[in-house]
Amino acid sequence: MRRSLQWRLILMLSGALVLTALVAGLAVFVLIYHEMGEMHDDLLRQVAALADTQGALQANPLGSTGSRLVDDETRIRLIRLPGDPRPAWLPEHLTPGFHRLESASEPLRVFVHEDAGSGQRLIVAQPTAEGEEIALDSARHTLVPLLLLLPVMGGLIVRIVRRELAPIADLARHLDAQPAERPNPMSTDQVPQEIRPFVQAINRLLERVAELIQQQRRFIADAAHEIRSPLTALSVQAQNLGQAQTLDAVHARLQPLLAGIERARALTEQLLSLARLQSGTQPSQDVDVSALARELIAEYWPLAEARGIDLGLDERASVRLSASPESVRLVLRNGLENALKYGREGGEVTLRIDANANSAIIEILDDGPGIPAEERARVLEPFLRLQQGQTEGSGLGLSIAREAAMRLGGVLELDARSDGPGLTFRYRVGHHASSKQEVV
Repeated sequence: MRRSLQWRLILMLSGALVLTALVAGLAVFVLIYHEMGEMHDDLLRQVAALADTQGALQANPLGSTGSRLVDDETRIRLIRLPGDPRPAWLPEHLTPGFHRLESASEPLRVFVHEDAGSGQRLIVAQPTAEGEEIALDSARHTLVPLLLLLPVMGGLIVRIVRRELAPIADLARHLDAQPAERPNPMSTDQVPQEIRPFVQAINRLLERVAELIQQQRRFIADAAHEIRSPLTALSVQAQNLGQAQTLDAVHARLQPLLAGIERARALTEQLLSLARLQSGTQPSQDVDVSALARELIAEYWPLAEARGIDLGLDERASVRLSASPESVRLVLRNGLENALKYGREGGEVTLRIDANANSAIIEILDDGPGIPAEERARVLEPFLRLQQGQTEGSGLGLSIAREAAMRLGGVLELDARSDGPGLTFRYRVGHHASSKQEVV
């Protein structure tokens, strides 16, 4: 059954039904047995009263028993004392009322009636098997119909459970019929209230999947355009190089070709980085953020020096993260590259490392033109470039940084500097260890 909800419900409801029937049957049996016992005692009491009133019964000696049989079917015996011989099973001084005695052959239910005036005692006895047989017959006639109803009730349970769970199968068929390229939300009109939150959650998931598919389509289209443009330029430059007549012309036309190849290589690396980030999580390691920051500053020092930018490190805390080293590197690398490319020539770029009790804060500050507030969310989308400045780029750097930050469980923010013009690139993430120390 492999954890079938339908069969679990059927088995649990059927088990509850059988258990209820057994409890009810036992209760009915106990009640009937008790009622029949009282009726048995009433019968003995009535026989004694009738015998006492009439004073005579049909004679039917039973040998040495000294008792007379009142009725062949019920096997009720009547004894008068004094008068009739006292049977061996009957004690001499038996108090008035009901008693259970043992004869030589079977147990007896005995009622003793004593006449207050004459002192004569009338003993009415009947084998207990007679009363028990009547009680069992009555219980049997009551319980047999109930037991016969159990299979009928079980069949009804199976039918009801299958009918009530049919909407789940309908939803599964509807979900299977969804086109992979354009999933549509499922209707909740005919869905039971208990299943509706589940269906609504699936609809929200389908909406996110549809949005993701749309983003992937845009990304593929933009990537194709971004790749086509440099390839077209490279093709033209290669043709120009082939038409060069002198060595000087070859050198002059070779430099743009090499620059185009470098741009195509950088774009390809960025596309691969973004694809790797979106493909899944990477194993975590202990990352020394300060050491990584110093390594990246050394790597980008030539670019900063070429643009006359003062590139520095403001290490306000020693921060270690349990994260993917490559993802942390992508966040810092793309933040630094963005600041050095679009910051003011001859300006300053500072990589600041800080921490509080809950999170590590890594900021990259430049004093360039910044990004308008209404454009800061848009520039994090792939291939989006602002129409400002003369610096060329693919529009992937900040998008890669945001994707890496999300994979690390952190938050990437773009904000205006509070101490002057420029942009603050801020990455905030929870950290495992941080020791606060001011940089001198």
